Amino acid sequence: MDPTVLVAPGLLEVAGGSGVELVYMLAALLFILGLKRLSGVKTARSGNALASLGMLLAIAATMVLLWGSVALWIVVLGVLVGGGVGGWLAKKVPMTAMPELVAFFNGMGGGASMFVALAEIVHAVRGEGSIADQTAPDFAIAAALSVLIGAVTLSGSLVAYGKLSGKFDRSRIGPLGLKAANIALMVLCLLLCWYAGFGAEGGGSITFAYLALTVFALVLGISFVTPIGGADMPVVISLLNSYSGIAASATGFVLQNNLLIIAGSLVGASGLILTRIMCKAMNRSLLNVLFSGYAQSGSSGDDEGYTRVKSTTAEELAPVLDAAQSVIFVPGYGLAVAQAQHKVRELADLLEQRGCQVRYAIHPVAGRMPGHMNVLLAEADVPYEQLFELERINGDFKNTDVAVVIGANDVCNPAASDPQSAIAGMPVLHVWEAQTVVVVKRSLSAGYAGIKNELFQMDNSLMLFADAKKAVEDTIAELKEL
Repeated sequence: MDPTVLVAPGLLEVAGGSGVELVYMLAALLFILGLKRLSGVKTARSGNALASLGMLLAIAATMVLLWGSVALWIVVLGVLVGGGVGGWLAKKVPMTAMPELVAFFNGMGGGASMFVALAEIVHAVRGEGSIADQTAPDFAIAAALSVLIGAVTLSGSLVAYGKLSGKFDRSRIGPLGLKAANIALMVLCLLLCWYAGFGAEGGGSITFAYLALTVFALVLGISFVTPIGGADMPVVISLLNSYSGIAASATGFVLQNNLLIIAGSLVGASGLILTRIMCKAMNRSLLNVLFSGYAQSGSSGDDEGYTRVKSTTAEELAPVLDAAQSVIFVPGYGLAVAQAQHKVRELADLLEQRGCQVRYAIHPVAGRMPGHMNVLLAEADVPYEQLFELERINGDFKNTDVAVVIGANDVCNPAASDPQSAIAGMPVLHVWEAQTVVVVKRSLSAGYAGIKNELFQMDNSLMLFADAKKAVEDTIAELKEL
């Protein structure tokens, strides 16, 4: 049977021209609206739905465009396999592992752009493909950038995935990771970009140049991310996300596909904006994050340097919370590791039943990726209106009875006000201004910045040494007994 009889009369003629482009523009509009709604906690869910609908329309329009060709079945197979894997990961991966999953997705996006560009380059060398003039300078520049940025994103994101999942903890692989190696690899990649696009003569030379560019760009991605520590991973993830968008946009120019150009530009621009927000939240420049890292000053021992620490227990903490009229929870990565978000929500419900005002103070770089704490608390159905960003909540600590810090360290360290500190000038949560501060932590060990936290031995601070989930569970049990 001719497959065209399954399509409305005239649809294929329209699809081959302006029809598909109109659907692509509608998809792009949905991407923009979805991204806009993602900027607010309350509207993020609907924003994600709008963007998903846009992607569905884009895939459907592409299938209509390819109707009757062998390529259609390749797309169908890709949708089925990719959708199946994506659905499986969405159900299997816990929220605590979301940062490494996002890093992995960034890598897949960069890899897809790289491979599509390489395929189109092969077509150009053979004189095939649908591009009108595959020897034009704009094609050469777009193809080189797509391969370069896509390859760096792929290998760099896989290294980030390894670091976040605990499978890779090295800061150097031979010379890889050194500034000199990064600079040398970047210069070499740029020279290969020029040679592949404008210097090489003959199909063999062009193919070799692009393959060499791919290899060295992959090595550059590894060398680029390897020395960066866990404290800077929120910045790295948002930056690699931006890279994946830029690579996709460059691939859009290679294919002359307007939707890919728009979507890639949106991801690239939003990623750069988010990267800037993350750097501002740490009071550091992007160059400092990428090439310096936090200085490992101070003590990283469990108790060295602390002399006035007051420890507490769940039994002692319960009456303090029972008497409180206002409580602010400050979540950190320790909460994510312990998967304590549901227990924290249960504790908050108990406090609210006693007439206590409960809020959550969210620092932009708490956790391992932008918005990590928001995602975890949303999983526990914490009301959106109880989530407050640093700027909105910082002035309220002085009017708060109890601030409960769960698994956070550097984001509430008073050392940020010390000009000589490694985190000098970093905006932090002023939890020490609360009447009582309870820090739930396994030990007195330093955070990623590797510096002492004077909060632990302040007069109004109590240390509850325990796993976050176990500590909250015990506190709930004691509170119910009162």
